[in-house]
Amino acid sequence: MKIMANRMDRGFFRYQKEFEDKALEVLRSGWYVLGNEVKSFEEEFAAYTGSRYCVGLASGLDALWIAFRVLGIGPGDEVLVQGNTYIASVMGITMNGATPIFVEPDEYFNMDTAKLEEKITERTKAILAVHLYGQASKMDTISDLAKKYNLKLVEDCAQSHGARFDGQMTGTFGDVGCFSFYPSKNIGAFGDGGAVVLKDKKLAEDFRIFRNYGSEKRYYNKLVGANSRLDELQAGLLRVRLRHTEECERERCRIAERYLKELKNPKLLLPGVREGATAVWHQFVIRTSRREELIAYLNEREIGTIIHYPIPPHLSEAYQGLGYGRGSFPITEQYADEVLSIPMYNGMTEEEQTCVIEALNSF
Repeated sequence: MKIMANRMDRGFFRYQKEFEDKALEVLRSGWYVLGNEVKSFEEEFAAYTGSRYCVGLASGLDALWIAFRVLGIGPGDEVLVQGNTYIASVMGITMNGATPIFVEPDEYFNMDTAKLEEKITERTKAILAVHLYGQASKMDTISDLAKKYNLKLVEDCAQSHGARFDGQMTGTFGDVGCFSFYPSKNIGAFGDGGAVVLKDKKLAEDFRIFRNYGSEKRYYNKLVGANSRLDELQAGLLRVRLRHTEECERERCRIAERYLKELKNPKLLLPGVREGATAVWHQFVIRTSRREELIAYLNEREIGTIIHYPIPPHLSEAYQGLGYGRGSFPITEQYADEVLSIPMYNGMTEEEQTCVIEALNSF
């Protein structure tokens, strides 16, 4: 039995008629950019997250870099971010000329808030909290420090659609919550897409102007903006996806619960869930010091895996200019050497999961 690390076709086939009906509806409407589908999705997604406003954008990366641009973060400014995040989080900072200041992760793969305050300097202007792998970060401490030092707080929620801390949805703690709707996300489009959620009306309007060439009124440009618009077709398909989000989340939680209960191999370290936080299990990430051996073993049994992520941003070729080398962030680097995402997707059968569990336990 061949088992992929992730697959998106089953999520389509489960609701195939709804997706196809919506696609035809949009195509037949004759309106394909910034129309009723985007407006409706923005209203529905804002309500889902508990935010006042949502602005649809072209991608999750756009959500990040535009967020820092609109918040006025630029050259000479520092932004605190965890070291083991996906490189897009860091790009959102550096594309504005600001400097990322890396913070080591905790045992839950998110920012170690005990090491956060010591990183704050007079140049620190913002914190980027990343809810990695679908688990909410420790947002009480992060929010308190942002208020104490008058810092902007941006949340990278690309993997945490629906995750909560102390009952509050990720993306709603700070100034801006940034979301990706890349097809593999828990709420995924059928192409690129992103959004920000906000509480402030003026800030939401600033995003709407910036995403559309800096134009509030057609052909009248207030500033040099960007072309970053969630299109009508993706917005319509995301509205369908949003209707089924809670049932899909429950399914992923059931898969994770079975992994946590039945995986029993001392060579593998299983993920935990922080007290007060919920996880929506965008990925189920284990750790092992024998990763390459395990990958080869699973490949022989046609079980797919993915490494999220093998090279931390501070060691990437793209960020050599920051001046870091191996040993700069030992916990981040250890995770990069040990993490492995095992199969986790909506539509995964019990038989497939049994196969994965038996293979991992016999390794």
